Amino acid sequence: MKWLADECFDNDIVRGLLRRSPAFDVVRARDIPEIAGHDDETLLAWAARNGRVVLSHDLATIVPALGLQREPASAAIVLVPDSLSIGQVIEQVLLLDQCSTESDWAARIIYLPLR
Repeated sequence: MKWLADECFDNDIVRGLLRRSPAFDVVRARDIPEIAGHDDETLLAWAARNGRVVLSHDLATIVPALGLQREPASAAIVLVPDSLSIGQVIEQVLLLDQCSTESDWAARIIYLPLR
C-alpha cells in the first residue's frame, strides 16, 4: 500500500510510522510541488492517479472534496481524529497497511479508531 499524508497531517505520526516500519511507503503533500498548497480536490486527484491512500485529520473538508472529484477513480481516505494518541494512530495505520484487503477499501473512507 502507498500513502499520502495531507498538508496538515501530524509529522510526528509520519516519523513514527517510518521508525516502526522503515519500508512504509508514505509521501507528504507539502513535499510534492504539484499539490503543495493546493486544495483538497487537487490532492485527492493526485492521490488517485498515483494509487495512494490519503491520511488526513481534516474531517470537515476532505470528505466533501471527495464528492467533487472529477477523476474516474477516487482516492481512498483514512480520517484520523486529533483526539487519538500518536501511538494509537501509528498502530492502526500499520495494521491497515499490513492487513487490509481490496474489499476493505470499497467505501473509500475509513475512520480511525478501527472497531
